[in-house]
Amino acid sequence: MHELVVVNRFRVDEAEVASFRVDVHAALAALAARPGYVDGRIGRNVDEPELWLLTTTWVNVGSYRRALSAFEVKMTAVPLLSRAVDEPSAYACDQPGAELNEQVPRELR
Repeated sequence: MHELVVVNRFRVDEAEVASFRVDVHAALAALAARPGYVDGRIGRNVDEPELWLLTTTWVNVGSYRRALSAFEVKMTAVPLLSRAVDEPSAYACDQPGAELNEQVPRELR
């Protein structure tokens, strides 16, 4: 079983920063309350201040997926996550000697 890191990036106009900060901190709090949550951070890019980051770490992919279905997460985090840059966001952590996740079409899993 692999620990999972989820990386969500957001482009936020300066006029929306104050409301985005409220939303992203509420989303992180909702996610942090779910079983399997390990850690999370919010950051703002030092070179492109309109680029923000929300990262969370989970015990495994199942914990993250179950967290997304929780009512409180659906009400706070999911609307925010829908505003993220459209790119893959979940990464299985690599450890020396561990088997890597396989690159196969999702429907074959």
